[in-house]
Amino acid sequence: SAHPPSPSAMLSALSRLASRSARAPSVMSASAAAFAAGAPAPTRGFASTKMLPPLRVAVTGAAGAIGYQLCMRIASGEMLGKNQPVYLNLIETKTGLKPLKGVAMELQDGAFPLLKGIVQTDDLNTGFGDCNFAVLVGAKPRGPGMERKDLLADNASIFKAQGEAINKSAKKDIKVLVVGNPANTNALVLAANAPDIYPDNIMAMTRLDQNRAVALLAEKAACDVTDIERVVIWGNHSATQYPDISHAVIKGKWAKASIDAKWYTSEFIPRVQKRGAEIISARGASSAASAASAAIDHMRDLWLGDGGAKAWHSIGCVSDAYYGIEPDLWYSVPCECPGGDFSRIYGIPIDEFSAKLMNATMKELMEERDGVRHLMNPKWTSVVTMNDMGKKLKEKSAEFAPPNLAA
Repeated sequence: SAHPPSPSAMLSALSRLASRSARAPSVMSASAAAFAAGAPAPTRGFASTKMLPPLRVAVTGAAGAIGYQLCMRIASGEMLGKNQPVYLNLIETKTGLKPLKGVAMELQDGAFPLLKGIVQTDDLNTGFGDCNFAVLVGAKPRGPGMERKDLLADNASIFKAQGEAINKSAKKDIKVLVVGNPANTNALVLAANAPDIYPDNIMAMTRLDQNRAVALLAEKAACDVTDIERVVIWGNHSATQYPDISHAVIKGKWAKASIDAKWYTSEFIPRVQKRGAEIISARGASSAASAASAAIDHMRDLWLGDGGAKAWHSIGCVSDAYYGIEPDLWYSVPCECPGGDFSRIYGIPIDEFSAKLMNATMKELMEERDGVRHLMNPKWTSVVTMNDMGKKLKEKSAEFAPPNLAA
């Protein structure tokens, strides 16, 4: 059998090891030197500061493909911040309660440090009770042979009931994002039945369309999506939307100076407009992961701001009659998100081509509104206040600075 090394052999080996260590660069000492020089220490992402008071978030359609992914990301802090604890109020239909139980079990199994509690319910007043935020995903999908007007009427009835429950049970400063389609008109119906909620706190999601447009433009320009700014989605979250790059910049230069005009009008615009149908054709189901991601993007930027970047965010919000947009519509316009809220961007020059497409999507929204008037609370007068505010803002709006075309 082997004999243990003698004390002299052990000392010799340790001496050789110490000699090699002295000659080798020290990873720890290099890191320590970097931190001493002011470099930030690595972190897992959770804030070391004191946690904020918990907020309550409602998600409808929580057991669906979008809601399932959305819940996990909210619980992880991606939507409201890494030092923001949350309670999740998960709302489903009666038939959706069984799969919802599975979603809740997975949330528990995730052991999310920020998740303080889960409510599972099919009762709207319970689901929206004391909520600070709501992401409304649940909506009736379009079935075979179903006309758009039939889908509009069915879903508008759903959002009428949700508006009444939010008005009765949620916090009065609740922030609501409507994802379920037709999102813009669903937001209108919801707002009309929630007269105590400030209209700007009810938004329709067009961030998915903006993300799609940015990605497609980045592919064409062979650049990163972070190199692109000021892409705008105007109007409805539908095939009439107008994805606008008239004021977009790529690496600080005007996008239209390097993008082929024919590609823009004949491929880019229709492809963004019909991207949802393209995805359904490819995977046999509608967008889920990208829709959940866009909802996270929207709420995160709204609540936490964009760090002073003054980025342009497309938000479906109540029209204040600016840009010639018919009042009383939830119409997507460019906005800034300084944190906690959004503000519309005024004074953007509109050319003839853009005006034509903006009017086309507005016409569709007017037709949708007229089809659901019977579901709108006749006592709702909040839009009048918004129109008055819009006129005042129009008078005071700062002059818009277009991109440097000579750059």
